[in-house]
Amino acid sequence: MNNTIKTQVVVIGGGPAGYSAAFRCSDLGLKTVIVENYPKLGGVCLNVGCIPSKTLLHIAKIIKENKNFFQKGIFKNNIEINIENINIWKNNIINKLTNGLNFLAKTRDINIINGMGFFTTRNCLNVVNIDNNYQILFENAIIATGSKPIKLPFIPYNDSRIWNSTDALLLKKIPKKILIIGSGIIGLEMATIYESFGSEIDIIEISNTLLSEIDDDIVNVYQKCIKNKFNLILNTQILSIDNNNKELLQVHMTSDNNKSIYSKNYNIIIVAIGRKPNSTYINKKFNKIIINNNHFIDVNDQMRTNISNIYAIGDVIGCPMLAHKGIHEGHLAAEVIAGKNHYFIPKVIPSIAYTNPEIGWVGITEKNAIKNNINYKTSSFSWKNLGRAISSNEENGLTKLIVEKNSNRVIGGSVIGYNAGELLGEISLAIEMGCDIEDIALTIHAHPTFYESVGIAAEVYLGSVTDIINK
Repeated sequence: MNNTIKTQVVVIGGGPAGYSAAFRCSDLGLKTVIVENYPKLGGVCLNVGCIPSKTLLHIAKIIKENKNFFQKGIFKNNIEINIENINIWKNNIINKLTNGLNFLAKTRDINIINGMGFFTTRNCLNVVNIDNNYQILFENAIIATGSKPIKLPFIPYNDSRIWNSTDALLLKKIPKKILIIGSGIIGLEMATIYESFGSEIDIIEISNTLLSEIDDDIVNVYQKCIKNKFNLILNTQILSIDNNNKELLQVHMTSDNNKSIYSKNYNIIIVAIGRKPNSTYINKKFNKIIINNNHFIDVNDQMRTNISNIYAIGDVIGCPMLAHKGIHEGHLAAEVIAGKNHYFIPKVIPSIAYTNPEIGWVGITEKNAIKNNINYKTSSFSWKNLGRAISSNEENGLTKLIVEKNSNRVIGGSVIGYNAGELLGEISLAIEMGCDIEDIALTIHAHPTFYESVGIAAEVYLGSVTDIINK
């Protein structure tokens, strides 16, 4: 090796989980090195995922609001889109955040090594890059290598018209007609962006429903909102894709087990069927870290692998693959390494689909409650009766609480509507604190607000509501 580095902690991966772990390690007085394959910190989330997608979704929301007011005759002119300037704005946001991370790393005196890392022993990591190779000798390691898109065997990925979410967020052009494979969060977010920019969208899903983890009443609200925007092709399987035509991709599909086969043409196909962990490369020479049948690294509730000085966090250890989960895991791993007796035992981890309308859910859903024989009751409040929603042209919303009947404790909640994810904060805290539904109802919520709907939903449960007919 040309360079040998000794450190107390090496963090492999510079995404939200990795850089959070590294920063926390440094703050706790541990000499720390980050190994990151890409030139910038931030991982998929900041560079080609969460941040650029939310940037484009924000623009999509503005376009939608403008169109609504244009159709009502309130605005005189419709929006004209400038793709070049949108990309400049998006990239400036990414650069601002990545530069901020580099500043935070430099201020903490964290050494960043670019390259691919793999273990050779339980205390040695080799890092390979174009310019140089490094040997990092460490006392503790934290694996935060993230995940990558799942690929399907019948798709011609070498064709530039086949995109994954990273390609879609580059916003190279606005295709006339797009097929999105997969009706999960990523697929629906890409559909939201490109439909607002003028593309015709088909979404194909092999199952008979979309967003299967979410309660049906929430999904029904969403489907009503998108029925004139997207063409949902459910319970349908793609058999093959013909890419011989230079202009169009021809997709052959069936919805009745090959009894009848039909074809449709598209300019672009976006594959969004989920992600899988980056778990194999780092372990291929050491080959002693236990990886389960789903290719996730096994850890305990202190983020420790079967090798006592090697930890793993974030997407690489399992679902839900969410940045905020990885960030908390990173903090905890650092604290355990520093000698604190901490454990990762969250009651709930919130999830959000940044669609239009936005969908957020946390804790036990009604589907979970039924499946697990929980004695529960639901309480919902429609935004058609919410002053802030009506005045903001956002009436297509619903706030729903799940309550454990024996104790009256809040155990779950779902929201669909404008900025639904922001409303999960109160519900998440209520669940973590073992809050009684009456505590929410008796908390004075500001009026008129969207979060007021949480308080009113609690009043509906208790029978004290006055904003609607009290049943």
